[in-house]
Amino acid sequence: MKHRHLFVLVLALLTAAGCGTTVKRVDVEAPVDYSGRWNDTDSRLVAKEMIDDSLSRSWVAVFQTENKRPPVVIVGSVVNKSHEHINSDVFTKDLERSLLNSGRVKFVASRQERTDVREERVDQQGAFTNSATRRKMAMETGADYMLIGSINSIKDETRGRYVIMYQVNLEMVDLATNEKVWIGQKDIKKVVQKSKYSL
Repeated sequence: MKHRHLFVLVLALLTAAGCGTTVKRVDVEAPVDYSGRWNDTDSRLVAKEMIDDSLSRSWVAVFQTENKRPPVVIVGSVVNKSHEHINSDVFTKDLERSLLNSGRVKFVASRQERTDVREERVDQQGAFTNSATRRKMAMETGADYMLIGSINSIKDETRGRYVIMYQVNLEMVDLATNEKVWIGQKDIKKVVQKSKYSL
Protein backbone atom coordinates (compact mmCIF):
# COMPACT_ATOMS: atom_id res chain seq x y z
CA MET A 1 0.00 0.00 0.00
CA LYS A 2 2.88 2.37 0.84
CA HIS A 3 4.49 1.71 -2.54
CA ARG A 4 1.23 2.52 -4.30
CA HIS A 5 0.91 5.90 -2.51
CA LEU A 6 4.57 6.68 -3.27
CA PHE A 7 4.07 5.76 -6.94
CA VAL A 8 0.97 8.02 -7.21
CA LEU A 9 2.84 10.90 -5.53
CA VAL A 10 5.85 10.56 -7.86
CA LEU A 11 3.56 10.32 -10.91
CA ALA A 12 1.66 13.44 -9.80
CA LEU A 13 4.92 15.39 -9.31
CA LEU A 14 6.25 14.34 -12.73
CA THR A 15 2.97 15.30 -14.38
CA ALA A 16 2.92 18.70 -12.68
CA ALA A 17 6.56 19.35 -13.64
CA GLY A 18 5.93 18.39 -17.27
CA CYS A 19 2.88 20.65 -17.67
CA GLY A 20 4.63 23.93 -16.89
CA THR A 21 4.98 26.44 -19.71
CA THR A 22 7.89 28.83 -19.92
CA VAL A 23 7.78 31.90 -22.14
CA LYS A 24 10.82 34.03 -22.85
CA ARG A 25 10.72 37.15 -24.99
CA VAL A 26 13.64 37.54 -27.38
CA ASP A 27 14.77 40.24 -29.76
CA VAL A 28 12.88 39.90 -33.05
CA GLU A 29 16.21 40.05 -34.93
CA ALA A 30 17.73 37.23 -32.82
CA PRO A 31 18.14 34.00 -34.81
CA VAL A 32 16.10 31.18 -33.26
CA ASP A 33 16.15 27.86 -35.10
CA TYR A 34 14.61 24.78 -33.46
CA SER A 35 13.52 22.61 -36.37
CA GLY A 36 15.93 23.47 -39.18
CA ARG A 37 13.02 24.52 -41.40
CA TRP A 38 12.79 27.86 -43.24
CA ASN A 39 12.11 30.57 -40.67
CA ASP A 40 11.86 34.33 -40.15
CA THR A 41 15.64 34.74 -39.89
CA ASP A 42 16.16 33.02 -43.25
CA SER A 43 13.47 35.21 -44.83
CA ARG A 44 14.88 38.48 -43.49
CA LEU A 45 18.55 37.76 -44.26
CA VAL A 46 17.94 36.33 -47.73
CA ALA A 47 15.69 39.26 -48.70
CA LYS A 48 18.24 41.85 -47.55
CA GLU A 49 21.21 40.15 -49.19
CA MET A 50 19.44 39.58 -52.51
CA ILE A 51 17.97 43.08 -52.72
CA ASP A 52 21.36 44.61 -51.86
CA ASP A 53 22.89 42.55 -54.68
CA SER A 54 20.15 43.50 -57.14
CA LEU A 55 20.40 47.23 -56.43
CA SER A 56 24.20 47.19 -56.76
CA ARG A 57 23.94 46.05 -60.40
CA SER A 58 24.01 48.28 -63.46
CA TRP A 59 20.29 48.20 -64.34
CA VAL A 60 19.48 50.83 -61.69
CA ALA A 61 22.11 53.32 -62.90
CA VAL A 62 21.28 52.68 -66.57
CA PHE A 63 17.60 53.36 -65.95
CA GLN A 64 18.31 56.54 -63.97
CA THR A 65 20.65 57.85 -66.66
CA GLU A 66 18.15 57.22 -69.44
CA ASN A 67 15.02 58.41 -67.60
CA LYS A 68 16.35 61.01 -65.12
CA ARG A 69 14.43 59.37 -62.26
CA PRO A 70 14.69 56.24 -60.10
CA PRO A 71 13.02 53.07 -61.39
CA VAL A 72 9.61 52.07 -60.02
CA VAL A 73 9.43 48.46 -58.82
CA ILE A 74 6.64 46.09 -57.84
CA VAL A 75 7.03 42.68 -56.19
CA GLY A 76 5.11 40.00 -58.07
CA SER A 77 4.65 36.40 -56.99
CA VAL A 78 7.31 34.44 -55.14
CA VAL A 79 6.23 30.81 -55.52
CA ASN A 80 6.94 28.25 -52.81
CA LYS A 81 8.23 25.13 -54.58
CA SER A 82 9.89 23.71 -51.48
CA HIS A 83 8.86 20.50 -49.72
CA GLU A 84 7.42 22.37 -46.72
CA HIS A 85 4.82 25.02 -46.04
CA ILE A 86 6.39 28.46 -46.29
CA ASN A 87 4.31 31.60 -45.93
CA SER A 88 5.69 33.42 -48.95
CA ASP A 89 3.83 36.60 -47.92
CA VAL A 90 6.34 37.05 -45.09
CA PHE A 91 9.23 36.76 -47.54
CA THR A 92 7.51 39.09 -50.02
CA LYS A 93 7.11 41.75 -47.32
CA ASP A 94 10.78 41.37 -46.39
CA LEU A 95 11.66 41.96 -50.07
CA GLU A 96 9.38 45.00 -50.23
CA ARG A 97 10.87 46.49 -47.07
CA SER A 98 14.44 46.01 -48.32
CA LEU A 99 13.59 47.59 -51.69
CA LEU A 100 11.75 50.56 -50.25
CA ASN A 101 14.21 51.26 -47.44
CA SER A 102 17.14 51.22 -49.87
CA GLY A 103 16.12 54.64 -51.22
CA ARG A 104 17.39 53.54 -54.66
CA VAL A 105 13.99 52.80 -56.21
CA LYS A 106 10.38 53.88 -55.92
CA PHE A 107 7.88 51.25 -55.00
CA VAL A 108 4.22 50.66 -55.88
CA ALA A 109 1.54 48.62 -54.15
CA SER A 110 0.81 44.99 -55.04
CA ARG A 111 -2.20 43.88 -57.09
CA GLN A 112 -4.34 43.17 -54.00
CA GLU A 113 -3.27 46.37 -52.27
CA ARG A 114 -4.10 48.37 -55.42
CA THR A 115 -7.58 46.84 -55.49
CA ASP A 116 -8.20 47.99 -51.91
CA VAL A 117 -6.85 51.48 -52.64
CA ARG A 118 -8.93 51.79 -55.82
CA GLU A 119 -12.09 50.86 -53.93
CA GLU A 120 -11.31 53.58 -51.40
CA ARG A 121 -10.62 56.09 -54.17
CA VAL A 122 -13.97 55.26 -55.84
CA ASP A 123 -15.71 55.63 -52.49
CA GLN A 124 -14.16 59.09 -52.06
CA GLN A 125 -15.84 60.29 -55.25
CA GLY A 126 -19.22 60.18 -53.50
CA ALA A 127 -21.06 63.00 -51.76
CA PHE A 128 -19.66 62.20 -48.30
CA THR A 129 -16.06 63.26 -49.02
CA ASN A 130 -15.00 66.89 -49.08
CA SER A 131 -14.16 67.69 -52.71
CA ALA A 132 -10.94 69.45 -51.63
CA THR A 133 -9.60 66.20 -50.14
CA ARG A 134 -10.74 63.71 -52.81
CA ARG A 135 -7.96 61.79 -54.54
CA LYS A 136 -8.25 62.02 -58.33
CA MET A 137 -8.79 58.94 -60.48
CA ALA A 138 -6.23 57.75 -63.08
CA MET A 139 -3.22 59.20 -61.26
CA GLU A 140 -1.50 55.91 -60.35
CA THR A 141 2.20 55.40 -60.92
CA GLY A 142 2.99 52.44 -63.14
CA ALA A 143 5.85 50.08 -62.35
CA ASP A 144 8.90 49.84 -64.61
CA TYR A 145 10.10 46.51 -63.21
CA MET A 146 8.60 43.48 -61.48
CA LEU A 147 10.49 41.23 -59.06
CA ILE A 148 9.42 37.58 -59.28
CA GLY A 149 10.87 34.34 -57.97
CA SER A 150 10.66 31.02 -56.22
CA ILE A 151 11.77 29.22 -53.06
CA ASN A 152 13.02 25.65 -53.66
CA SER A 153 14.43 22.97 -51.39
CA ILE A 154 16.27 19.65 -51.44
CA LYS A 155 16.33 17.39 -48.40
CA ASP A 156 18.62 14.42 -47.74
CA GLU A 157 17.72 12.41 -44.65
CA THR A 158 19.00 9.40 -42.78
CA ARG A 159 18.36 8.09 -39.27
CA GLY A 160 18.13 11.07 -36.91
CA ARG A 161 19.97 13.44 -39.21
CA TYR A 162 19.23 15.43 -42.32
CA VAL A 163 20.68 18.10 -44.58
CA ILE A 164 18.37 20.60 -46.18
CA MET A 165 19.25 23.15 -48.81
CA TYR A 166 16.99 26.06 -49.67
CA GLN A 167 17.56 27.86 -52.95
CA VAL A 168 15.88 31.22 -53.53
CA ASN A 169 15.78 32.47 -57.12
CA LEU A 170 14.72 36.03 -57.91
CA GLU A 171 14.50 37.88 -61.23
CA MET A 172 13.95 41.56 -62.02
CA VAL A 173 11.93 41.87 -65.23
CA ASP A 174 11.43 44.99 -67.36
CA LEU A 175 7.64 45.32 -67.70
CA ALA A 176 7.85 47.10 -71.06
CA THR A 177 10.15 44.62 -72.81
CA ASN A 178 10.05 41.42 -70.66
CA GLU A 179 13.85 41.62 -70.47
CA LYS A 180 15.43 40.18 -67.35
CA VAL A 181 17.79 42.84 -66.03
CA TRP A 182 18.94 40.90 -62.95
CA ILE A 183 18.87 37.29 -61.79
CA GLY A 184 19.87 36.42 -58.25
CA GLN A 185 20.29 33.16 -56.38
CA LYS A 186 20.85 32.53 -52.69
CA ASP A 187 21.41 29.12 -51.10
CA ILE A 188 21.06 28.20 -47.43
CA LYS A 189 22.24 24.78 -46.22
CA LYS A 190 21.35 23.41 -42.79
CA VAL A 191 22.50 20.23 -41.06
CA VAL A 192 20.00 19.07 -38.44
CA GLN A 193 20.73 16.39 -35.85
CA LYS A 194 17.62 15.09 -34.11
CA SER A 195 17.81 13.87 -30.54
CA LYS A 196 16.77 10.24 -30.22
CA TYR A 197 14.25 11.44 -27.63
CA SER A 198 12.70 14.13 -29.86
CA LEU A 199 9.10 13.83 -31.01
